[in-house]
Amino acid sequence: MTNIWTGVRERVLALRTAPRMSEVFGAVWLDDHGHRFELLPPLTPDELEELEHQVGVRLPEEYRTFLVEVGAGGAGPDYGIFPLRPGTESTKARAKNLAVPFRPQEIGDLFDEHQYNEPAGEHFLNAEEFAAAYRAWDARDDELREELFAGTLYLSSQGCGYYTVLAVTGPEAGTVWDDVQALGEGVAPKRHNGAERMTFAQWYMDWLAYAERTAWEEPQRTT
Repeated sequence: MTNIWTGVRERVLALRTAPRMSEVFGAVWLDDHGHRFELLPPLTPDELEELEHQVGVRLPEEYRTFLVEVGAGGAGPDYGIFPLRPGTESTKARAKNLAVPFRPQEIGDLFDEHQYNEPAGEHFLNAEEFAAAYRAWDARDDELREELFAGTLYLSSQGCGYYTVLAVTGPEAGTVWDDVQALGEGVAPKRHNGAERMTFAQWYMDWLAYAERTAWEEPQRTT
């Protein structure tokens, strides 16, 4: 069976010297920010075991092999892959209740209905009643947002309040989704070449192909 990650770390690191590396989104921004095609060291098998013990589940296969063969974070789509190492608070924060299966359709429907039923002031006799109703609605809104992303791991920031998440548990495990709460919505699947779902490896390898094409190709001259 072919290892999808063979040579990927070397290809990514080689982009550090590409003539147009700064043209790749997320690689360089505000002069001293960006992943600059650096990768954290891969996890050892023992570190991966400790990490999975910490989050309470076995990670999807494509992602777990990425962690031990390519890197535990760094260069990647969006503004780069968030670091993921055992024993860190950031890892705990990005793992959203992985013991609960990711249920985007079921919880998404509840979320959409809840958003539609936001309290309106004209439906209440006085400001106190409206304030109480809105506090209850707002508390339920927070609960549904947490439930919507249960079973996911935050992979990266797209900027402007948008994120990419990996479904870790449930029937969607191994697929990649957009956190689009900044649009007033919830979660949406990434699609791949007409397919309704995109896996972690497809997401990363599509980015690498784009990065190599952008960073190594000479710009076209205009006459």
